[in-house]
Amino acid sequence: MAYVARSEAPLCSEQFGSGTARGCRAAADGSLQWEAWGRRWWGFSGAFTTKPGGRDGGERVAPGTAVPPLSRLLAVFLPQGFPDSVSPDYLPYQLWDSVQAFASSLSGSLATHAVLLGIGVGNAKASVSAATATWLVKDSTGMLGRIIFAWWMGSKMDCNAKQWRLFADILNDVAMFLEIMAPIFPICFTMTICISNLAKCIVGVAGGATRAALTMHQARRNNMADVSAKDGSQGSPPAPIPSAIFQETLVSLAGLLVSLLMLPLVSDCPSLSLGCFFLLTALHIYANYRAVRALVIETLNEGRLWLVLKHFLQRGEVLGPALANQMEPLWTGFWPSLSLSLGVPLHRVTSSVFELQKLVEGHQEPYLLRWDLSQNQVQVVLSQMAGPETILRAATHGLVLGALQGDGALPGELEGLRNRVRAGPEKESCVIVRETHQVLDKLFPKFLKGLQDAGWRTENHQLEVDEWRATWLLCPEKKLL
Repeated sequence: MAYVARSEAPLCSEQFGSGTARGCRAAADGSLQWEAWGRRWWGFSGAFTTKPGGRDGGERVAPGTAVPPLSRLLAVFLPQGFPDSVSPDYLPYQLWDSVQAFASSLSGSLATHAVLLGIGVGNAKASVSAATATWLVKDSTGMLGRIIFAWWMGSKMDCNAKQWRLFADILNDVAMFLEIMAPIFPICFTMTICISNLAKCIVGVAGGATRAALTMHQARRNNMADVSAKDGSQGSPPAPIPSAIFQETLVSLAGLLVSLLMLPLVSDCPSLSLGCFFLLTALHIYANYRAVRALVIETLNEGRLWLVLKHFLQRGEVLGPALANQMEPLWTGFWPSLSLSLGVPLHRVTSSVFELQKLVEGHQEPYLLRWDLSQNQVQVVLSQMAGPETILRAATHGLVLGALQGDGALPGELEGLRNRVRAGPEKESCVIVRETHQVLDKLFPKFLKGLQDAGWRTENHQLEVDEWRATWLLCPEKKLL
């Protein structure tokens, strides 16, 4: 059998993910001669040859030659296909998240030491039954708190994942501080550690829920399981770590080893232990703030929508996700000035045929909107046909009404409505709502296109929407987005 002479042009090529591609040429004896991985990434070059006969046309080469060592090492801790398989903010977020996990591990070891000391470990006079009873009361309180908090706030954490993530980590620090202080006041020891465990169970719910929401944001190839698993291997657990348990991961293992060296030095000096705790807590909060601030989420919640809409109304431009996420408030995101309720039941906003007719008049979109000027509250009833873009328009409509009561420049049509709102009686709110519908018919399509051009994902959202839907017969023909 004759072989084609070796050609200078590559016969084929391959690359792993977004790494540097390597070419393959035909050797004189008919074998495939692959180029080595480039110096740019792996630090060595050259060529190696594979003989025909393997499953892919050649024999398997030595693992150390075929797969770069650094690639094999990174594959342990990074999702497959990194960086293309995750969002651009994945790496900076994970770096700061690892720092906070390390600080939390050290703080947790100090808190664990204090709790065990308070229960009576090492004290010959301590009662085993009393320690067991204390531990059971502590766990029972936490379980009850976990159930109540998950029912009360579970649906809100998708909408403000960054704020709730920061809240969970700060509350975790407060809980560990209570554990450290508990042995100092033995009379209140049981009550203190019960409160601490209650806080930690809330942390577990909030931390786990927001971790899932952020993993969904970072996974770009239907690889949530891989991203979550690698997140754990880096030392970032799915929820803040209970003080008595450290996961056997890279960062947690490092924290455990450092804790073994630190505890003998500070265990006999409460003031030194407290000082170390405050330093680690400061590092923990700072790293958490930097991690959350590094996130660039491309879907709109109420806070990001308000920032983008305000900029659009004042300057006619749509902020991109990076700028809007940098401007998004992290500490005050729980208490917006306007009370916007999406998906409210119809019986809450109307109680008579006359009120329903008045509410429906001028509404050609599949939603009804009621505006209470005195309480600065907007309630939106959604139709069965309301999709994501309809909900986005309804939220935009409500925020535009809120802007009429605020300061700052507005387009000419809205500036005239603002003057009427400030001068007119409250009963004109229905008239203002109808007129803002007409303004939005021209304004919202431009705003929606601007969002899409700027990189926002408008096919879904993170707005808080209740499950109530309604139908009404008194409305004119509906126009769907």
